[in-house]
This record gives sequence, C-alpha cells and structure tokens, in this order.
Amino acid sequence: MKGIILAGGANTRLYPLTTTTSKQLLPVYDRQMIFYPLNILIKAGIKNILIIVTPEHSGQFINLLGSMFDDFGVHIEFKVQKTPRGLADAFILGENFINEDNVTMILGDNVFEDDLAREIKSFQRGGLVFAKEVKDPERFGVVEFGDDGGVISIEEKPEKPKSNFCVTGIYTYNKEVIEIAKSLEPSERGEIEITDINKEYLRRGSLRVGKIKGAWLDAGTFDSLLEANKIVKEKHIYENMDPVINRAIEKFNGELKNIKK
Repeated sequence: MKGIILAGGANTRLYPLTTTTSKQLLPVYDRQMIFYPLNILIKAGIKNILIIVTPEHSGQFINLLGSMFDDFGVHIEFKVQKTPRGLADAFILGENFINEDNVTMILGDNVFEDDLAREIKSFQRGGLVFAKEVKDPERFGVVEFGDDGGVISIEEKPEKPKSNFCVTGIYTYNKEVIEIAKSLEPSERGEIEITDINKEYLRRGSLRVGKIKGAWLDAGTFDSLLEANKIVKEKHIYENMDPVINRAIEKFNGELKNIKK
C-alpha cells in the first residue's frame, strides 16, 4: 500500500501564521503537525509516502523531510499542487505514484488518537473511511447508518444531517480511485469532492465505514490548533509515535547540532 499526505491549500483560516509557513509545519505540542499523519501511515506499515505541497512551501518540507527517513526504510517524495482543486485531486496528482497499489490518503492537518493500523493493514478491496460522532455534522460529509450498522448514504455538508457521524480526514481505497477521481465533475464550489468518491464506492457496494472512538482533531483554525496542542499533551498522543519517527527526529536533531558546532 502507498500513502499520501495532502499538505497543500491556501490555509487562509490561519493567517497570519501561515503567511510564512505551511499549516502542516506549525507545531502541535513537541513536533510539527505533519508528523501526526506520518505516524498513522508508518504505523500501518506504509513505507512509500507522497506529500502534496504548495509551490511556496515545498522547500520547507524538503528541508525537514527530504532525507530524514532515508536510513529508516521509509521513502518520501513530494508533488507540487499549483492550484487546489479539492481533496479528490490528490489521487489524480498521485496517479503514477499509486500505480497498481492500494492507497491511504490522510489530510496533513488531522490528528487521531485512535491507532488505525490494524484496519488499514487488513484492507483488501473497495474503500474504507472512518466516521466520528460530532456536535456540528453539517460542517462535514455526513454518514447515515442503517439499523444493521451498514452505510445508507453520505452527504456533503447537508443542511439537515441524517446523523451526527461525519467522515474524518483519512481514506483508504484500491487503485480504482484514480479513474473514479478523473470521472468526477466539479461541485458548486469548483472542486472535485472526496464525498463523491465515497458515494461511488457506496454505489458499488464496496464502501466500509469504521467508527472512531478517541479524539479526532482537524487543526485548521486558531481554536482547533490550540485544542489540538492541549489534547495531544493531555492524552499523551505525542508518546504514541512509531519508533521510526522518534529515531528519525533524534538523528535529524543531532545532525543540526553538529552543523551549528
């Protein structure tokens, strides 16, 4: 399986913080935000990861992650997204990277308390997404479940949500996601929507939705960024990093200290 982290976008909700750096490079407790989605992928055994970045911040990502994991069996490459076209565009940009493999895409500003490695590792076909019960489902893609726990429908930001469960920012699909993404028409806001991909897998009868019990943080506003820092510390989420990430950071820090000497 391949992994994609979507770390592009204008990040206007976090101005002026993001006028000089990417949102995903802002700190969440003791490390940059990007390490939390990286941790999800690496814990799931994913060793080939594509990070989609904006042109103006691409150099910062390369300076941090360009060679950090070279000695630890994790290959990271980068793709520049010049114009944001929606979350589903990640699979079009990553077509050659995905090739014939399954893929897990995670948003670069999402922090999960739950360990999702087992579910991702056991993925075989179709699509897999994760839902979380929230107080404001109208802000997200909303999942409607039947009495048997099966998925009935998915709607993007509905005025009258059919449940309080929303789709979180991690998505696992088979290689068919590329052609599905290419076939999508832009929505009213001019983007190709990830919800439309999920709807197509649901139509085919091959979409599975897991439920998240722990904290899920979308650190894209001042308040949610502050909340992410608080919860990551209080729930000790920062201590649940894969050893590969901790060793890579330690080696990186050591190299910086030697350069400064």
